[in-house]
Amino acid sequence: MKKLLIILLKIIVAIFIAIGVFLAIVFTVNIICNKLEKGKIESYGQFVSVDGKNMNVTIQGEGEETVVLLPGYGTAAPALDFKPLVDELSPFYKVVVIEPFGYGLSDVTEKERTIENIVAEIHECLQKLNIDRYTLMGHSIAGIYGLEYVNKYEKEVNAFVGIDSSFPTQGGNDDEFPSEIYKLINKSGFYRMIMKLNSDQLLAPVVDEDTREQIRMLSLKNAFNPNIISEGENFKYNFKAAENYSFPKNLPVIFFLVKDTTDVEGWKVKHEEQIKHSIHGKVMEFEGEHYLHHTKSKEIVENFRSFMEETEKEK
Repeated sequence: MKKLLIILLKIIVAIFIAIGVFLAIVFTVNIICNKLEKGKIESYGQFVSVDGKNMNVTIQGEGEETVVLLPGYGTAAPALDFKPLVDELSPFYKVVVIEPFGYGLSDVTEKERTIENIVAEIHECLQKLNIDRYTLMGHSIAGIYGLEYVNKYEKEVNAFVGIDSSFPTQGGNDDEFPSEIYKLINKSGFYRMIMKLNSDQLLAPVVDEDTREQIRMLSLKNAFNPNIISEGENFKYNFKAAENYSFPKNLPVIFFLVKDTTDVEGWKVKHEEQIKHSIHGKVMEFEGEHYLHHTKSKEIVENFRSFMEETEKEK
């Protein structure tokens, strides 16, 4: 019996040592890879000084009208993520992709990621670029920030386009954001390991391998950084703040939604309610996933252009 207990004890100790070595390897590999990849990330776009920090922006196309693209929560590299949509829009418009602080190549800011700060920073960025008339086209949580934006700067915005965009009362933001868990997953190196073991974890459009690799490296660089964490911690506040707003009735608004989504109850109905007082409002559904612009960019642009032509005729 004594020998058996000694053997069991040795096995348990060996298991703990193996786990410790495994964790140390994962942690060390992540640190080394982060340093190596930092030099491999390629610059794109241009920096705009906003509140004393660098905000990265890409501009493509030379159309007379401007479309400003805003990303969904946690999109690692918005300018690269929006590439299919930019390519479809740029023959007709000047297309501006803004990478908020903590996203893409933009700096990380010390300011809380409240709806007020985010909207003010986006506006300052456009002001610095001398862009004062534009359509806002936003994915996911940009539907929340967009509500405050179009009310604060109504005279500057030609239209709002939501790509499977959020609405204030959709729920799911009452639970405490698991900041510490996400920080641990990131710092420990487990996020990198998960990405390595399951390539489906990488949210990216159909692009060439070099661009996909850039998105992968930026996903690891920006994952759960202080701004992404702060934005998550402010979900409840930001969604609640947006309840005070509705779209101005004279502002053209069109939503492109995923058809028959089961993620949020009443997805289409709630978006229809958002535009019930709009003179020019429309909801369209497409088969696809939440990142609708990855697969339906052509359809989005075709229908957006038709919608804007219709609103012009009705004026």
